[in-house]
Amino acid sequence: MEKITEMPSRYRHLEKMSTDGIVRCINEEDQQVALSVQKVLPHIVSLVDAITLRLADKGRLFYVGAGTSGRLGILDASEWAPTFGVPETMVHGIMAGGQDAYRFGIEDAEDDYDQGWKDLQQHHISPADFVVGIAASGTTPYVAGALRQCREHNIGTGCIVCNPDSPVAAWADYPVEVIVGPEFVTGSTRMKSGSAQKMVLNMLSTAVMIRLGRVQDNRMVHMQISNEKLQDRGVRMLMEKAGIPGYEEARTLLEKHGSVHAALAHLHNT
Repeated sequence: MEKITEMPSRYRHLEKMSTDGIVRCINEEDQQVALSVQKVLPHIVSLVDAITLRLADKGRLFYVGAGTSGRLGILDASEWAPTFGVPETMVHGIMAGGQDAYRFGIEDAEDDYDQGWKDLQQHHISPADFVVGIAASGTTPYVAGALRQCREHNIGTGCIVCNPDSPVAAWADYPVEVIVGPEFVTGSTRMKSGSAQKMVLNMLSTAVMIRLGRVQDNRMVHMQISNEKLQDRGVRMLMEKAGIPGYEEARTLLEKHGSVHAALAHLHNT
């Protein structure tokens, strides 16, 4: 298959560009990313709805990826619990090469076709769960092998890729193919492809949590109160939502119940 992500950059002799020219050209390319995501919004909607159904039924979500794609999955997975107050066991990021690959390039780990499924089995993956493969090329063996095994074991799957008609998309029940075109630096998929994947992941996590009632109005009422900034945000949110005039009164209530949602539920039931 032709990999658009590996096609030559539209720009030549980058080493001769001025700093201003480099950053302006990168910015021009980046502006196309959101438009590329816009073209596949219906596919993102279908993936969101599929994930929502599984999580509503007490299932779990797994992101599987390698390199930049794997790190983006881990990043998004790590945000669900503090932002939306869900159990840390609900969403997992799995990456070729394991924890060492979070910081260091272990590029050959992605070539093992069977390891992705083995890593999922460590979490006792089942048909109650859902797996999203993330691979800019759409050809990463670690990801493709994992999704193939998921299909054979009746586990729902989706993917986020940046090439059309890829092996990874072929094994996904809900493929999202964001075609952003050649990278500014040829083949450097941490750039536009990575930005596109991050945009889609933001949509997935946020939309799923909204659909599951973890956002009220436009506020993160279930967020974990883990530092002073978040405590202050929660106090002011509680003052607004409950009509509490005093900051200290709201703070005491928030500290007692642990989240804005729990405090509001207490007030509603008293």
